[in-house]
Amino acid sequence: MAPQFDDDYVLPLTRVRVGDVPPRVLAVGDPARVRKAATRLIDVREAGSNREYVTVIGRYRGTELAIVSHGVGAAGAAVCFEEMCRGGAQRIIRSGTAGGLQPDVRDGSVVVATGAVREEGISRQLVPLAFPAVADAALVLSLRGHAADAGAAVHSGIVLTSDCFYPGPVLDVDHRLWQRAGCVAVEMEMAALFVTAALHGVAAGGILAIDGNPLDENDSDMSNYEPFRDVVDRAVDAALDAALAALIDA
Repeated sequence: MAPQFDDDYVLPLTRVRVGDVPPRVLAVGDPARVRKAATRLIDVREAGSNREYVTVIGRYRGTELAIVSHGVGAAGAAVCFEEMCRGGAQRIIRSGTAGGLQPDVRDGSVVVATGAVREEGISRQLVPLAFPAVADAALVLSLRGHAADAGAAVHSGIVLTSDCFYPGPVLDVDHRLWQRAGCVAVEMEMAALFVTAALHGVAAGGILAIDGNPLDENDSDMSNYEPFRDVVDRAVDAALDAALAALIDA
């Protein structure tokens, strides 16, 4: 069980007051995406800003929620997820970007994560490797429906969470292995969310905009990776819209 704090306690890394954390939280990687998502809210105010963690609170279709950035990588993101759970969050959805791993998971589509392979470092320090990293089933269904409503090409399945972004000259992630295992996409934080949320009894989900594919022969070393394109922007918008809608579903 996490320690209990009074409402005036300020969470040390996100710098958010416990009493300000609402039950529903949208988590994104990039602080700039916090501002992008916040344009969909009313009565927006900043609740905390420190390092990569920027938190705003507002109302979406009449329901209060927070939007918080968690930065790049599972270890730093786990800090954000832990503090949101300690603050009283009951539902957290991560909306991010990912690389496709299956031939039909292409740029501009979205992936709803049903679970995550724990190929990162932080979750194995929290629970044994046999412990599964899975999404809340109701949130998976809600995210799929809202993403389809947003006009996105929707895939769902297990994603690979890996600490490695750029391939190294000696060891590297075996993306082909995980493709054969059926993983639909690769990203860097989802397993940390699912494990952290499970330990707190918090419902968690994830939706990802696809911005490339590390198995493309012309981009095996990531030298042609370019996420800032219109097709990706549209998928990011669809993922954000679906995540916000799913957060406020009853």
